[in-house]
Amino acid sequence: MIRSSEGIEVPTNLAEWCDPRRMALVVYDMQVGICRQVAGAAEIVERTGIVLEAARSAGMRVAFTRHLSLPRKWMGATQLRTAMAWQRRDSPDAVEPWFLRDAEAAQIVPELAPRADEAVFDKLTMSAFDSTALGFALGDCGVRAIALAGIAMEIGIEPTVRQATDNGFTAVVIEDACGFGNREARHRSMATLRFLGEAVITDVAGFCGALADAA
Repeated sequence: MIRSSEGIEVPTNLAEWCDPRRMALVVYDMQVGICRQVAGAAEIVERTGIVLEAARSAGMRVAFTRHLSLPRKWMGATQLRTAMAWQRRDSPDAVEPWFLRDAEAAQIVPELAPRADEAVFDKLTMSAFDSTALGFALGDCGVRAIALAGIAMEIGIEPTVRQATDNGFTAVVIEDACGFGNREARHRSMATLRFLGEAVITDVAGFCGALADAA
């Protein structure tokens, strides 16, 4: 840990960020209907499970995000255009709201089921900070950093990482616990995050080891 002349403490390694008092784990969109669409999702579920167990054992706060669809009456132009692209439909009347709140597809996969003391943030957007209370809840608890695992890197995790910085949080990307739908797009996302230098990038072993060191 280094300290500025103004008294600001800046962690200099992953173990310092992984102090459960200053970090929360965010499990991004590990939902039944999303995992069904992504090749290699079973491996991401397994790796995210390892990360989740390590965070829980360390007493770290855990949050889950869920991507939701609104009922058709509440699907506006942006939601319809997105659904048309994802469902490969030419007409807004042909799309279906796949992720209604109570639908099976919207639920977190059973292997990673949230516990009673863990937060679930429902969202309509790609970034976990848009249209949710995640930022408020983190700041209210004195959390300064988030570790991210889940699906998908190129769709929602990258914008969440970028917006974390804009909201004053440090994002730790657990790279091998982040799934993707398109390999080339995933590589572009990771290249962008590495170029910007805002995020801390690690893997499952590195994250678990840093938690052990922090303890």
